[in-house]
Amino acid sequence: MGYIQLALAIIGEIIGTNLLKASDGFTKPLPTISSLVAYVACFYFLSLALKTVNLSAAYATWSGVGIILTTLIAVVFWHDKVSIPEIIGIVLIIVGVVVCNLFSNAH
Repeated sequence: MGYIQLALAIIGEIIGTNLLKASDGFTKPLPTISSLVAYVACFYFLSLALKTVNLSAAYATWSGVGIILTTLIAVVFWHDKVSIPEIIGIVLIIVGVVVCNLFSNAH
């Protein structure tokens, strides 16, 4: 159940981050409020996940998957450009997430 809650936290973080971009610096009320609601949901589910998932593995997974999916959404929907050094950094993050999950004491 912890990893389902972690997945919900990741979804909330991705939605919240993209709505944060859409809020245009908190100048648009609907995306601003929606972003805050998504972040509250994100942290709620993350707190539930931490009852059963090791903190280091949960946080690494939450942030790593969030970075990967947010970058993909930024490229596709926001038309952001991603450089080779950014891609290398994201690959290193993926390696870190895998290492944290493989060697976590929560399994």
